Amino acid sequence: MARPVARDSSDLNRSSSSPKQRGNREIQSPPLPSSSRTHHLIMSGDSKVFSLVGKGLKLDTKADIQPHLDALQQIADLQEVHLGGNTLGVEACQALADVLKDKKTLKVADFADIFTGRLISEIPDALRALCDALTDHTSLVELNLSDNAFGGRSAEPMVNFLKNNHSFSVLKLNNNGLGITGGTIVAEALYEAAQNLKAKGLESKLRTVICGRNRLENGSAPVWAKAYAAHGGLVQVRMFQNGIRMEGIEVISKGLASCPNLEVLDLQDNTATLRGSRAIAACLPKWPKLKTLNLSDCLLKPKGGALVFGALANGSNPALETIQVQYCDLDRKVLDQLGSAIDLHLSSLTKLDINGNWADEEDECIEKIKRALAKHGHEDALLELDEMDPEGEESEGEDEEDGDEDEDEADAETSAKASAQVDDTDELASALAKTSLTDAK
Repeated sequence: MARPVARDSSDLNRSSSSPKQRGNREIQSPPLPSSSRTHHLIMSGDSKVFSLVGKGLKLDTKADIQPHLDALQQIADLQEVHLGGNTLGVEACQALADVLKDKKTLKVADFADIFTGRLISEIPDALRALCDALTDHTSLVELNLSDNAFGGRSAEPMVNFLKNNHSFSVLKLNNNGLGITGGTIVAEALYEAAQNLKAKGLESKLRTVICGRNRLENGSAPVWAKAYAAHGGLVQVRMFQNGIRMEGIEVISKGLASCPNLEVLDLQDNTATLRGSRAIAACLPKWPKLKTLNLSDCLLKPKGGALVFGALANGSNPALETIQVQYCDLDRKVLDQLGSAIDLHLSSLTKLDINGNWADEEDECIEKIKRALAKHGHEDALLELDEMDPEGEESEGEDEEDGDEDEDEADAETSAKASAQVDDTDELASALAKTSLTDAK
């Protein structure tokens, strides 16, 4: 049976490969929280925002970008720069960097989607210029480099900034083709930054990391886990569509267990199975402020789902507002368990997505969920159930689940072999970067 996209989402990828397929169902990245403002520059005397978003400009040289730099320099207390939907060459980026160096009031540096059509060999120098220009900016809150086809080789130019700017709290690196190598470089830089702060007796200000659709896989997971544990003040972590398997989910969860203020965890479209589900369930009590839990397309299976929902039924996550577990191969028994958890402890739940699991809309387990939501005044929290599969593979039941551990071991061996292969993300990024602005729109 053909299935629609897992949830409402927009394709973020001007310079990405096509959304991946699972069976006949296309899976796309979830929409990211946007920067506070992305409109075009308002040339008023008190404007603090500079934006060229969506203009489709091709700025190769300093002369090309100079008229825009003139406008930028006129903003005395610049707070935000948004450049997405244009393509900037090395010389243009270096000229822009020279101006930004002196804009010490800058809070948001939005450089998403600015290298479309550029050769992969151009990007490191351009990126280094922009990042180095911001390294000593103490007012900076957010750096957004999403939707740029970096590849692993373009991770290193970010290292100086990531290690030495201790002011920013939001890092957006979505859909960059980092791969295992690039992801490891970024995560290691974040870890070193935390260690530097610790040596000075200071605490990290990092609160949000968005690093989805980057093919991070298991190979980079231990370093990410180490980085997350070191930045214990994290509030939001989104790592969807990274090809991370159960061992990676396990180690990342353990790293995040050191983040008691975590409010958003998005692991959509990775593979948890029993091993990863067990780790998530064990860590849920560590996140009492958790508001959003997205495990859609994570292949929890009945036994994994039972562990997660069992943990929720213990009442350690009363702040949960959103639970997303679409297409996780959850059966009626497990969904009934979710209903109990909602009834007992999840009075704040206002969004629940269980579509694509093994039950019928009229089953008692679904009615139980509806009653539990209604009890808390959230009758409309349950999203569409148009892709439920009442004929799901429940008949395999416990026999299949008894083999989950063996399956996890086999999957782990397969994943290890895949991770040992040559990381081809640079080649992919090079091909993607050749896409023209016209083609990308």
